[in-house]
Amino acid sequence: HLLDRDCTTQRRHQKLVEEGPAPRIDEETRRTICEAAAMLIRDAEYAGAATVEFLLGDDGTFHMMEVNTRIQVEHPVTEMITGIDIVAQGIRIAAGERLAIDQEDVQPNGHAIECRINAEDPDRGFMPQPGLIESFVPPGGMGVRVDTHVRAGYRIPPDYDSMIGKLIVHGRDRDEAIARMRIALDEFTIGPVKTTIPFHRALMDHEDFLSSSHDIHSVDRMLEAALPEA
Repeated sequence: HLLDRDCTTQRRHQKLVEEGPAPRIDEETRRTICEAAAMLIRDAEYAGAATVEFLLGDDGTFHMMEVNTRIQVEHPVTEMITGIDIVAQGIRIAAGERLAIDQEDVQPNGHAIECRINAEDPDRGFMPQPGLIESFVPPGGMGVRVDTHVRAGYRIPPDYDSMIGKLIVHGRDRDEAIARMRIALDEFTIGPVKTTIPFHRALMDHEDFLSSSHDIHSVDRMLEAALPEA
């Protein structure tokens, strides 16, 4: 297994922010969850990249939700904290080669956070924003990664998923990763279409997220609190 990720920050059951290692989980629970995932995949005799998703209760119990037999959107988080190229490993396995790493080779290094950048307007109920991108200036620097197909002159079609990029940062710990994400979001310029960048920036300052006390409904409560009174 390639350790764990946290996908708690969601809106309408769609992931917005992923990070790893998962905060607020003790090492025994982390080890038990990862070993359970590896056991499931091994017993299924599955070969290739897969992600086992669990729900973790307040009492520390965890329950399997599903298995995705593919590379997930948030795989860069795992790549940043393990240094393992998951795509390359998957290609080698598909070509009939043996996995080039052992479990002992998988060691965590720091903390990584990914924000899914969507062409949506948070001020209008996250309405999709198809249209022409005239300005696209991604952030850079140490520990910053941007995965995207978008450029200046690209037209966002109305017919597909609104995600236009992924912003991933790595830090020595969670606090440094959050600070680095704040700077990267401030530097990320996309226009004139609206994106979720301002929403992610606000999220990086939200008390629940900073204290790792958030749950899968925290974003909904955050948005409800921000609505003007009738």
